[in-house]
Amino acid sequence: MKLLTFDAGNGPRVGLANDKGVVDLTEHAGVTSLRGLIADGRIGDMSAHADAAADHALADVTFLPVIPDPMHIWCVGVNYMDHLQEAIDAGLPRSRSEHPMIFGRYADTLVGHNQPLMKSPVVNKLDYECELAVIIGKPGRYISKEDALDHVVGYSCFNEGSARDWQYHTAQVVPGKNFQGTGGFGPWMVTADEIPDPQVLDISTVLNGETLQSANTKDMIFDVATVISYVSHISELQPGDVIASGTPSGVGQSREPQVFMQPGDTCEIHIEKVGVLVNPIEEG
Repeated sequence: MKLLTFDAGNGPRVGLANDKGVVDLTEHAGVTSLRGLIADGRIGDMSAHADAAADHALADVTFLPVIPDPMHIWCVGVNYMDHLQEAIDAGLPRSRSEHPMIFGRYADTLVGHNQPLMKSPVVNKLDYECELAVIIGKPGRYISKEDALDHVVGYSCFNEGSARDWQYHTAQVVPGKNFQGTGGFGPWMVTADEIPDPQVLDISTVLNGETLQSANTKDMIFDVATVISYVSHISELQPGDVIASGTPSGVGQSREPQVFMQPGDTCEIHIEKVGVLVNPIEEG
């Protein structure tokens, strides 16, 4: 199933996307929050609406971030070997670590599918990063790698928009990763039953029609299960938590000449079996 959070003119609602359009689960199933639906363990119940007539066409709704209100958003840095190598080649202070590089992101930095990523006037280097977003389905602390995927409810596309100039003001990357409205998250969550193995997915970034990143999730240094286990040792994972699992090579800062997102551009994140996340870029 493809589940989403959307607005059709009367506030945030939860929907199910099928080949007919969007089924309004708030109207038909009393679902007021996708995070709440996940926490209640009712995702499977929504399959009863999988073939229902659509209440809205996809083109008629405003997509919101899939989970607008996650308790935690964890991000993994330099988690593909080719991306690590390009960072080293560019002279950035990076080296292979025995543990994942983890940092946090805030919910108000994210926008939904077809919504603009905002390039602040104080940011000169707004970079793109295609990432597989992992959405947690049930709580857990000290989760073993062997059990980690049992805690996943679904997957989505993530554009880890990064203000590179601010990212390298100091050794802390958090400022460059948390400019408001710089991250794309969507268009929907594909439930985990449709993606039994998250390490076999083609993933790419297309900027203005040109493919700039292209890889497969099998190339991750730390696979999804390892990252879930590691993060769960820091803090108890909660339903609706989001883990952005890292980006492959081809980012704008490592290109010659460098390529950054500019107002008027359109950036697409493609992930096999998940979908395509599209965001125009605007000044703001």
